[in-house]
Amino acid sequence: MVNLSMQEVGEMAEDRPRERADAARNRRAILDATRALLAEYGGEAITMDRVAAAAGVGKGTIFHRFGSRAGLLHELVAEPALALMNAVQDGPPPLGPGAEPGDRLLAYFGAMTELVVDNLELMVAYRSESPHPRSEEFHAFWAAHITALLAEARPDVDAEVVGALLLAPLGGEPAARMVRAGEADRLRAGVLALVEAVLRRP
Repeated sequence: MVNLSMQEVGEMAEDRPRERADAARNRRAILDATRALLAEYGGEAITMDRVAAAAGVGKGTIFHRFGSRAGLLHELVAEPALALMNAVQDGPPPLGPGAEPGDRLLAYFGAMTELVVDNLELMVAYRSESPHPRSEEFHAFWAAHITALLAEARPDVDAEVVGALLLAPLGGEPAARMVRAGEADRLRAGVLALVEAVLRRP
């Protein structure tokens, strides 16, 4: 496990260097087209030819910007993850600083559940590729955030272990099956009920 402070891991969320306007437009078009293909057809639809046609760019543009299919999926995975990290660090409460630890924990798990629901097919496709180059850093950030809040809200439990157990189901098959079956609301309610149960002292 990577041992990083919240401040150290938070450096990942800094803005990327400024892109040329045309490069930024192409990047956005490629990412949006890939998301649309994923939502409509699933991960099998993500070929460079189909993405290029949907985005209105040449295939070489995609290879130049992302390197490979894996690089394209890595970029898509990183976008919502970095957005959530920024919200946790600098956004308004209760997701961001300024709320009680229990309220922040509920807000975080609500936001993470939404991330999973909104990006399910992306995450399924991503699992068939090599891990994101910064996946350990992402996981370290979530673990540090959850552990810190749990340690404040429930100092009587092993916050590191309980936090890992709370987060694990969101990456599992039952969550994916529920979303695909149109039961995202049940998943949201179940996740929050689980966190609320942990927050209640016996």
